[in-house]
Amino acid sequence: QNQIDHICINKTFRRTIEDVRTKRGADIASDHHLLVAKMKLKLKKHWTTGRTISQKFNTAFLQDTNKLNKFKIVLSNKFQAFHDLLKGEGTTVESNWKGIKEAITSTCHEVLGHKKHHHKEWITVDTLDKIQERRNKKAAINT
Repeated sequence: QNQIDHICINKTFRRTIEDVRTKRGADIASDHHLLVAKMKLKLKKHWTTGRTISQKFNTAFLQDTNKLNKFKIVLSNKFQAFHDLLKGEGTTVESNWKGIKEAITSTCHEVLGHKKHHHKEWITVDTLDKIQERRNKKAAINT
C-alpha cells in the first residue's frame, strides 16, 4: 500500500506534534484516510503594556524620629501651599482630592522612598552550610 496521507505543518510548530493516527472508518469517496494529529502547544501569556504597578512607600522610615519630623514639616508646607490655593477660587471636591492626594504622594516619594521588594530566600543558610559540609567531606574522600 502506498503512503499517501501526510500532515503539513509550519516549521515553527514541527516539534509540537506528538502523535499522528489514521482513522479508517470515515465515509469519503477517496483512497485517502482521515488523519488525527495530537499536538502539544505552549501558549504565551498576553502581556499588557502601559499598565503601571503601584509601588508601596517605605513606611518603616517613619519609626525614625528624624525622618518623621522631616515628613511632617514637608507635608505641612505642601498642605499650607494647597490651602492658600483653595482660598483664592471656588473648586470642586474632585480637584480638592487630587490636590491632597498629590501632596501626600509627592511627600512620601521625596522623604520615604519606595519599598524594595525582597524575595524570600528559597534556600536557608543552614541548608547552604550543610551543602558546603557535604562538599568538604566528598572532597576529603576523593583526595
